[in-house]
Amino acid sequence: MRRIVVLSGGIGGARFLRGLLQAAPEAEVTVIGNTGDDIHLFGLKVCPDLDTVMYTLGGGIHEEQGWGRTDETFAVKEELAAYGVGPEWFGLGDRDFATHIVRTQMMAAGYPLSAVTEALCQRWQPGVRLLPMTDDRVETHVLIDDEESGERRAVHFQEYWVRLRASVPARAVVPVGADQAKPAPGVLEALAEADVIVFPPSNPVVSVGTILAVPGIREGIAEAGVPVVGLSPIVGDAPVRGMADKVLAAVGVEATAAAVASHYGSGLLDAWLVDTVDAGAVTAVEEAGIRCRAVPLLMTDTDATAEMARAALSLAEEVTAV
Repeated sequence: MRRIVVLSGGIGGARFLRGLLQAAPEAEVTVIGNTGDDIHLFGLKVCPDLDTVMYTLGGGIHEEQGWGRTDETFAVKEELAAYGVGPEWFGLGDRDFATHIVRTQMMAAGYPLSAVTEALCQRWQPGVRLLPMTDDRVETHVLIDDEESGERRAVHFQEYWVRLRASVPARAVVPVGADQAKPAPGVLEALAEADVIVFPPSNPVVSVGTILAVPGIREGIAEAGVPVVGLSPIVGDAPVRGMADKVLAAVGVEATAAAVASHYGSGLLDAWLVDTVDAGAVTAVEEAGIRCRAVPLLMTDTDATAEMARAALSLAEEVTAV
């Protein structure tokens, strides 16, 4: 049985995983999920990326949004607003609240996030082993110039992404606490036992990049000695979805498929898929020591995404055969 490890953010990673499971139904898939987007709201521990993977693969996601629950209502949010309790810009639905309540209760009782995630997945049966990147608290913050005060300040990534809609330049992106964090139980073991490691078209800075910021994970990937293949989240010099170009600029990386490949680097990445519109980038990527192919990379439906996954696994096999 092929063992595949995927480093995943939220929507893009979750949708890719759905295609991967269709493309490789017999594979044993372990997902290392980003927890840098985690935030505490209303006294609750919220893990947006872990939940998006869990809901998407478990059949409970709001398909049009790509996040949150299907058939959602917002009575609790409306009541909180009536009491004047914020923030109002983060829309937790009633069904979603239940997940965060269970998580927070379990963590208050002493269970680590990895054990809580495993317990939550017992309900959803996502078909993968979902591991948080760490059990330690890591929160990504973004440094911005405050337009009102004229001063530079740090805001939580969720505030930058959801409330501000990345409308102001990101001056720096800092995964607070990552340097002191340890990989969650099972993470390094999964990497060591993998046959292939995949970077899906998730945000290379605040999703995959945050996972790689946890000491030991980058080293675990390098020491695994197996093909590492990535899929570009940039198509035609623009993010497929979201605002990845905003945070790429903060770390000095152009919003191009070739630049993101170079950002990961040949010391980490063995193979890279770009979209057919970026076929001109293949030569530059390969000259940087990374095998590259151009294939359609728009996840228009599960079948198209499965073809992307097959192309990634095929490219990984090419690397292995060399």
